[in-house]
Amino acid sequence: MYNQYFAGTVDITEIVLYVFFGLFVALILYLLREGRREGFPLEHDVTGELEPTPGIFFRALPKSYHLSDGTKLTKPDFVRDSHVKSYKRTAPWSGSPLAPVGDPLKAGVGPGSYAIRADKPDMTFHGTPRLAPLRIATDYSIDKKDPDLRGFSLVGLDGVSAGVISDIWVDRSEYLVRYLEVEIASRARTAKHVLVPMTMCVVQKNLNRVRLDAVLGSQVAGAPTLANPDQITLLEEEKIVGYFGAGYLYATPARSEPAL
Repeated sequence: MYNQYFAGTVDITEIVLYVFFGLFVALILYLLREGRREGFPLEHDVTGELEPTPGIFFRALPKSYHLSDGTKLTKPDFVRDSHVKSYKRTAPWSGSPLAPVGDPLKAGVGPGSYAIRADKPDMTFHGTPRLAPLRIATDYSIDKKDPDLRGFSLVGLDGVSAGVISDIWVDRSEYLVRYLEVEIASRARTAKHVLVPMTMCVVQKNLNRVRLDAVLGSQVAGAPTLANPDQITLLEEEKIVGYFGAGYLYATPARSEPAL
């Protein structure tokens, strides 16, 4: 009979099992390292001081990514992004809640947090900005079955008008309306324009208006503006969505109180 034992009581089944366990452990270590490609070094939760960098077995090795625009990105770079946050701790121990200081919609904490993304526009496969207003994306139009929101009034959750919708920003890759450009009512010679996320709005066609349920009508004017009125960058998107996202908790005192 064929002898299946290699040495002593070690047979081929046992060897295959050990190989499987070894590969599985190696896979776990690999995934742990790859999952630590960004966000390091960590910050101490209370003091904000940088934590020691993990050892070689628990740290991803630098890898370079060649982007479609010809630039190169290397991660991890072990550099913390500068992020302006205005908050204070409600207690001196780790894990305690953060309370915004000053304007809670601009504090950059809680639902208003945002990531430091590249300060350049998101591009399509063809090399054009992915998001653009209809005045620029002239080959796009509103479906005849849907109302053209240009000229509609934008009101806040309190029903107070914040301004008039002057343009619509579309996503050239997914054929969606991403933002509404609002001209803020002002006595200034140059009108202020801000972008409002469409996903936070409700169209009230019978009233010729759009209701924004994130903030009050008077708070829309405080939203971040664009450096280029015809172009939005990834970082500007983060700040705009963070501003209005914070409104779901901080727009009114009642929203930040317990439900029960």
